Amino acid sequence: MTAAAIDPTVRAEQTTELQIQNRTLEMQLLHESLARAHMQERLQEAEHQRLVGRVARAHRLKQKAERASMRARKALAVALM
Repeated sequence: MTAAAIDPTVRAEQTTELQIQNRTLEMQLLHESLARAHMQERLQEAEHQRLVGRVARAHRLKQKAERASMRARKALAVALM
């Protein structure tokens, strides 16, 4: 005879325990998924910040080059006068 035939509560207890294990696994997987999504968001944010920094640096360098060009034009104009 099986344990379930002798005591029907054994089957119910096993089913309940299996459901609890499944829920525990689902929660663990949920937390892992949430952590993965959070990490991905942080990586995207960091990449965006790097891009913003590069654009700002390029803008500053462009302005610096324009100022140097203007100084060179003025110096040339003064030299030709």
